[in-house]
Amino acid sequence: MPNYISILDASRHLKTAKRVTVVGTSAGGKSTLSAKIEARLGLPHVPYDRDLCWLPGWQLRDKAERADLLAKFTAQERWVMDGTQISSFPTRLPRSDLLIWMRPHRLQAMWQLSRRVLRNYGQVRPDMAQGCPEQLPDRAFLSYIWNFERDQSPRIIAGIDRFGADLPVCVLRGNRDSARLLAGLE
Repeated sequence: MPNYISILDASRHLKTAKRVTVVGTSAGGKSTLSAKIEARLGLPHVPYDRDLCWLPGWQLRDKAERADLLAKFTAQERWVMDGTQISSFPTRLPRSDLLIWMRPHRLQAMWQLSRRVLRNYGQVRPDMAQGCPEQLPDRAFLSYIWNFERDQSPRIIAGIDRFGADLPVCVLRGNRDSARLLAGLE
């Protein structure tokens, strides 16, 4: 069972944290929150998709290269890294001081995805690798978001239990919770 903490306690932890992992569904607000943490606390933001996962043209980076980059980034003293890649948990979680889990309702995630696509279609988002413009989501991606809680949450919990059993975990259910977390930093 993860070491769940309240939003208020997470704000307190965040003030002194050197390394923060942010996980959750696609379009759940991970990168937005991570960028705000970077702006408030000066923790360098490492978007997993941009810095470790993708190459131009939506080509997936080689697994060995991703592992090398992950080791390099997690060895740094300070960071906030967003991305839910459970395969990275053995490296990331033992180095993390706090885990923030974005768990919005699936309708909110779908709404946020729609807004993201409308705003960025054909352009590269700041949290995405160069040469990877925003695309219309396919059925598999929509299904991934829609079924994220059912399919991925048990895997996330198992990963936390195995690689970050003592790691404080704060669950944020939406934008209001994110705002409360950030307000607690003031």
